[in-house]
Amino acid sequence: MDVALSANGRRTMRVFFALVIVFLYAPIVILVIFSFNKASVPTFPLSGFTLHWYHEFLKNGDMQAALQTSAIVATISSIIAVALGVLASIGLSRSRFRGKGLVTTLVLVPLVVPLIVLGISLLLLFHVLGVQPSILTIMVGHVVISLPYTVLILMPRLQQIDSSLAEAAYDLGAGPLTTFRRVTLPLILPAVISALLVAFTTSFDEYAVASFLAGPQPTFPIFLYSALRFPSQLPQVIAVAVVVITLTISVIVAAEVWRRRVEARLETA
Repeated sequence: MDVALSANGRRTMRVFFALVIVFLYAPIVILVIFSFNKASVPTFPLSGFTLHWYHEFLKNGDMQAALQTSAIVATISSIIAVALGVLASIGLSRSRFRGKGLVTTLVLVPLVVPLIVLGISLLLLFHVLGVQPSILTIMVGHVVISLPYTVLILMPRLQQIDSSLAEAAYDLGAGPLTTFRRVTLPLILPAVISALLVAFTTSFDEYAVASFLAGPQPTFPIFLYSALRFPSQLPQVIAVAVVVITLTISVIVAAEVWRRRVEARLETA
């Protein structure tokens, strides 16, 4: 009886897992299919196979400029967020001080604040300071959004590292910077890469805060939302979305393979 129940349970879990996979990836598959549709309206049945919309995307200077803006903003803001996240995580995980819980809460507050509220608050702040909306203001907003994610990724890894390793480095005459570079950083490097990827994708996809802080150069999500108002641009939007998804999946897979190899070397060292 137990064996039968166990077999039924495994069968149910397989069906449930298959439904979850279909739910997650069916929209992406449909998006890929429609990117090769000859018709300008994404409807079934398909009217034929074409690469025309990819050619049109490559000739769309405004769309490429928006992609470049998002790439620049995401790269710089993710690097800054990870650098601040490393410093904050080391301080919160290795130090004991009064008000530590309050500081931790303040660092993680952007996770629970609605992005629209955060965008309005930052817009008012920059207005009071006399700073005009631009790429720089978007970067600041995205650093605020990404920082809590980097801390949540880095702190558990730092807490797993034996503090005696750093103490041994200090005893051997290494300074704080040398200890971090030669001991701590190699041990947390997989977590740093994971935090960098999360921060990059968070910034690249973010729309609400960027819509308040953007200047004359829109980010890619802002451009997409604007383009969706014009049905003639929808096929190009679908094509560029497929390109972005493909690049994102490729980077994530490559980073995950690299992370596992690094962790395997650290475990065998």
